[in-house]
Amino acid sequence: MKIRLAILGLLMLTVWGVSAQTPPRVYYSEANKDDTRRTDFEIVGKLGANFLIYKNNRSSHVIDVYDNEMHVVKTVNLDVFPEKIISINYVTYSDRIVFFYEYQKRRNVFLDCIEVGPDGKYLRKAQTLDSTEVSMFSNNKIYSVINSDDKQKILLFKVNSSDSHKFLITSFLYNSKLELITRNQSEVKMGDKDDYFSDFHLSNAGELVVAKFIKAGNSEYISGVTMMIKYPDSLNFSIRDVNIGKMILDNIMLKVDNTNNRVLLASFYSKQKRGNMEGIYVVDWDKPTNKKQMDTAIYFNDELRTMAKDAEGNKKTAFNNFFIKNIYSRKDGGFAIVSEALYTSSRYNSFNRWDYGGYGSPWGSPMNYGYWSPVSNPWGMPWGGYGYNNNTQTRYYADNVMILSFDSTAKMQWSNVISKSQFDDESDNLISYGNFITGGEVHFLFNTFERRTYVLTDQSLDPSGKITRYPTLKNLDKGYDFLPRFAKQVSARQLIIPCFFRNYLCFARVDF
Repeated sequence: MKIRLAILGLLMLTVWGVSAQTPPRVYYSEANKDDTRRTDFEIVGKLGANFLIYKNNRSSHVIDVYDNEMHVVKTVNLDVFPEKIISINYVTYSDRIVFFYEYQKRRNVFLDCIEVGPDGKYLRKAQTLDSTEVSMFSNNKIYSVINSDDKQKILLFKVNSSDSHKFLITSFLYNSKLELITRNQSEVKMGDKDDYFSDFHLSNAGELVVAKFIKAGNSEYISGVTMMIKYPDSLNFSIRDVNIGKMILDNIMLKVDNTNNRVLLASFYSKQKRGNMEGIYVVDWDKPTNKKQMDTAIYFNDELRTMAKDAEGNKKTAFNNFFIKNIYSRKDGGFAIVSEALYTSSRYNSFNRWDYGGYGSPWGSPMNYGYWSPVSNPWGMPWGGYGYNNNTQTRYYADNVMILSFDSTAKMQWSNVISKSQFDDESDNLISYGNFITGGEVHFLFNTFERRTYVLTDQSLDPSGKITRYPTLKNLDKGYDFLPRFAKQVSARQLIIPCFFRNYLCFARVDF
């Protein structure tokens, strides 16, 4: 009997040990007096045992190399960078980082690249990939750089809009070794000023994918959509009408699904101009044939609206502040759409989705002396960017997150909501969420405001739609305010999160 009790006790201890959640371990970097709230940064990633972070303070461009304890072991001055850079992009591989940087000298804008190793040293000399002559000095982007999901293809392109009815898109397709595969100049016919482009995407096969749409009514709603695909062996785009009928779409989000060889298109829709968001419109587009496989409109019923609205909200207007943030595809053909409630208010006005004046368009500036350039917003917020905002009269809000899961026929399987209510008067840095994927779950990390302090909160979602609310991370040091929406997952169970300590920028590595 004693033996049985001992075995039973051992089994209970074993089960408890397996089921208990091990608290995440946090390592903080030291605050550097040169790194402030105004410092531009990019968490580049993990190379070998080192963590690399790019920083820009005025004319200084450096890479800080951190060890496993988040101590800076080396600061590498990127002296090949000119003092003033128009834009910077990068692609991280397991053994190197490829930086693309755009700058202007006299009347020419250049796009150069450089490769950096795990210790921050240059792996080869800087190389100019292309240049463009402009009429005068400009800070506007000309070049955009995108990569495929598997990072085996990299494409840089520029859009010449000197003729408003005929755009010229020049594209350069490279492999992962930066060997040029193709160079093309494609002509795209444009209508009046109401024609816009979605974000550009690159498939693993090297296909350039973008949607062109007509945003009529003073940039309030979309009345027509065409899908444009440029195949690597083709000189021009294959252009097909999506045929949305009488649908009134709000904004378009694309997702290239390489596994199922398709493109997913999603948008909220309304029944009338400036009307309430009634549901979500989804298109399954076959990539090889550039044809629509199917489309469907999912109406938001009262149950969904009750889940999505805030405590004092109205069911009819529950989705009016929601914006699509991501589309995730699955191997079985299913997919999930994640959206978040985002809006702003000021001392004099409360802004809604119709007041952002074409926020959904990636075209940030109307003309650039003959060139348009996509200014992408990786955070998906209408106000965008991680820059510091001095306008304290504006209050930024980021509320509930809605997740909708669909099967391969676009039939909705389940829905759920990550409930949160966030705002900040100083900037939008501390609100919204970051994602972390581990153990078959997608974690949503965001700040909650408790006792006048921001506390990092972790809620996860499994494939069945079940939400797990983990205990608030209590072992975090006091005085650190986390910026979870700028976090980056650098390994299977490691996350780098930028944070503010007083007025200084630093970084925390969280091991789950």
